[in-house]
Amino acid sequence: MLVLSRKLGESIMIGDQVELVVVSVEKDVVRVGIKAPKHMQIYRKELYDLLKQSNEEASKSAVKPDQLKALIKKKEK
Repeated sequence: MLVLSRKLGESIMIGDQVELVVVSVEKDVVRVGIKAPKHMQIYRKELYDLLKQSNEEASKSAVKPDQLKALIKKKEK
């Protein structure tokens, strides 16, 4: 893990397109602004972990062909 120190208003570049800016520091809370292209998905780590877990669980559930056909017919109506 790379650890960097930054002061208020200073930033860190990740590649050519992502910039992290220290927006404020209050007690034990640091607010970070992120400048990145709109097509990049940015999540808080705890939400990313939940999303990843949900996707893994969904991929494990088997869909029977009859269920899929019924879903397609319902969608067409």
